[in-house]
Amino acid sequence: MSGNFGFSYTGLLFLLMLFIPNIIWSKRKPQGYTSEKENKILLFLERLGEALTCCCSLIFSDFNIHKWTLWSLWLIAAFLFMVLYEIWWVHYFRSERKLSDFYSTFFGIPLAGATLPVIAFFLLGIYGKVIYMLIAVLLLGIGHIGIHIQHKKSINLAK
Repeated sequence: MSGNFGFSYTGLLFLLMLFIPNIIWSKRKPQGYTSEKENKILLFLERLGEALTCCCSLIFSDFNIHKWTLWSLWLIAAFLFMVLYEIWWVHYFRSERKLSDFYSTFFGIPLAGATLPVIAFFLLGIYGKVIYMLIAVLLLGIGHIGIHIQHKKSINLAK
């Protein structure tokens, strides 16, 4: 479960699905959004997890499509979560782009904008059997989802 070095086109596809909407978002942030007062430990874990997840996504060929087996269902599940993530973005961009829209639940998944890609990359790590990816995504999830939880709580307190 260590991973084979080599370029992953699947990882690149997942990263494009992650980055493109985020680049668009940078010009269409929700009204009142701020990243001030974020927990420094969560922010550190998020940044570390982001860097490691991006690197793992690209440098392990284990994520590429292999011969079809039941294990391939992990890749299909990972891809479906990324598709849900894309649909969530469409939903967000068509909304009034309030903070409540950004931290919304989608198809019963809380904080979907943070949770969906974390689940997708974790499932990709399971598919590839790459422990480094699983660790990276756990760090990312703790930081990224943790920060989103804090932001959501601050919105609820402001109401």
